[in-house]
Amino acid sequence: MSADPLRPVMAAGSPALVFGARTCSMDEVDATARCAASGLRRAGLREHDAVAVILRNDFPWFVLHQATRYLGFDLTPVNWRLKPAEIALILSDCKAKAVIVHADLLTTELANIIPCSLVVVVAAPAEISPAPGVVKNDQRGAAPGFVHWARWIEQSPEFKGAGNNPKPPLFYTSGTSGKPKAVLRKNATPEIAAKINERTRLAWGFDNPPIRAAMTGPLHHSAPNGYGNMVLQSGGLLVLMARFDARELLRLIERHEITHLHLVPTMFVRLLALPEGVRNRHKLDSLRHVTHGAAPCPAEVKRRMIDWWGGIIHEYYGMTETGIITCSSSAEWLARAGTVGRPAPGVELEIRDEQGNQLGPFKEGAIHVRHEGTHCVSYLNREDNAAGLRRDGFIATGDIGWVDEEGFLRLVSRQSDMVISGGVNIYPAEVEAELIALDEIADCVVFGVPEPEFGEQLVAVVEKRGALSETEIIARLATRLADFKIPKIYEFSRGLPREDSGKINKRRIKEDYLARAAARR
Repeated sequence: MSADPLRPVMAAGSPALVFGARTCSMDEVDATARCAASGLRRAGLREHDAVAVILRNDFPWFVLHQATRYLGFDLTPVNWRLKPAEIALILSDCKAKAVIVHADLLTTELANIIPCSLVVVVAAPAEISPAPGVVKNDQRGAAPGFVHWARWIEQSPEFKGAGNNPKPPLFYTSGTSGKPKAVLRKNATPEIAAKINERTRLAWGFDNPPIRAAMTGPLHHSAPNGYGNMVLQSGGLLVLMARFDARELLRLIERHEITHLHLVPTMFVRLLALPEGVRNRHKLDSLRHVTHGAAPCPAEVKRRMIDWWGGIIHEYYGMTETGIITCSSSAEWLARAGTVGRPAPGVELEIRDEQGNQLGPFKEGAIHVRHEGTHCVSYLNREDNAAGLRRDGFIATGDIGWVDEEGFLRLVSRQSDMVISGGVNIYPAEVEAELIALDEIADCVVFGVPEPEFGEQLVAVVEKRGALSETEIIARLATRLADFKIPKIYEFSRGLPREDSGKINKRRIKEDYLARAAARR
């Protein structure tokens, strides 16, 4: 393989990855992965050490995933949109021994909080332009303690040992406390992993090869990451997108004869918003299985997508801790609009009341699931949190729903206040903590409300004790939180209503807001 895997290469075999004009075969991915494993080992890393990855969609994601076969390290995806303080929490929690980062993301502020002795800097390829607010610094790799990816790969001999199955990444997810925690699957045997993978393959249509897919989501998220790697493990072709663009996706489907896609409802909204002439311009008959998840999909949006693309739209419901829980086809959804499907093979699902009693059909309650791997679920450094998830071997998903007499599940709401905007989980508790930290704010609540394009958006209702404008609040939050976590709507109150216990009555505040919003329409 070329010493620089980021230069255009001609694959010895069939391309497995495509990004713009560049291609890469699985043989090339594996050869580079062996070099990466060797380089990490020479730097003193061993099995179970964490390697944090701060990259946008690019080939090194798959190189590093393959490298876990040879060294068994914990590949730890980090959302590059997080602020340095947020990233620092993750690096500290996982005790990262190495960081792999795109050069133009490695700002001085980020560099100063990285505790690792090994920082490998990947040149940002032409297909990726710096995001707004990112300081471009392609010379960062020349700084002491930092090495260029291409040079590092070139100077590392290939690891010659036999490999194991690739190790699943260490994904961070937040709970109701808003603090990130890494999901572990302790003592998950190869047999358990195989059953979970089989269920995932079924939900994503990978039992129907050949597979030619486009990567529409960010690889630092668990579902896109799993989807992309499963495409390659299935011998398929994966076409990367730097970011989602509805017009570009239609062009890629036609050009590469894409057969499989993984989308979120926001992407449906943007596709449907294209002018009719643009939507009809491209040949899309290669598509065979389009799956969506991550957030509830408005019924009218899904119906319009099925009208446009036909009965190839599939849905799943799941979580990072459990993987796939339910799935449904277009035909099943059309017969029961609003369902997220029936339990996938091997999954047990129960609806329970507050006392833990199982409820019958059409009764709303907390959703609990169990399969061969749920007993393995744990959290890094937070065993107490994992224990609270389980009851009688079942895991509580945190969602409220009901099932019909045939076992089809409908979601009603979430027990936690988690907001899903554009398929991304946002935890109001984290935002509220940053607001309360401002001296001019006495108290606040943050919650989600419906939004046509992203599904939900954040609203902050603030009780002030000093002069502070909406613009000033946003500016201060921007130094502590990722942009997608910053509320877009603010209301100011002289005093927030409280319950007898003294707690803020969040439900009443949200209901009052929604009533006022409805009256204004």
